[in-house]
Amino acid sequence: MPAIRSLARFSIAITLAFGGGAAFATVANDEKPYLTEVNAAMERMMAGMMVAPSGNVDADFVTMMLPHHQGAIDMAVAELRYGKNEQLKRIAQEIIVDQQQEIAAMRLALGQPLPPSAPVPTQQSALPHPHMEP
Repeated sequence: MPAIRSLARFSIAITLAFGGGAAFATVANDEKPYLTEVNAAMERMMAGMMVAPSGNVDADFVTMMLPHHQGAIDMAVAELRYGKNEQLKRIAQEIIVDQQQEIAAMRLALGQPLPPSAPVPTQQSALPHPHMEP
């Protein structure tokens, strides 16, 4: 259970860092949508990683890593949507591709079905709006 306690502490720290009321109130208006998306991604990721051990180390590893990788994808999409630094946007694109490939590799290693294929966002116009269905 030490890992779960560490995860809980990490979750609290992230919540305070990204979603804490006082810190969030001082953020520039143009950054609020980005922080809202990243905070939601972090919350989904942390909730998805909080799993009880199943007795199968490999399955537990993948069960925790899938939301971790999806969280990285979601945060990279937010960077593509709101970021201005072209170098960081290229890195975000690479993160998306790499994490999708690793998700597929982990699923295949356990004999799990692959998720449906999705387009890789490579341009701002290819990104779904966070409040619209893709």
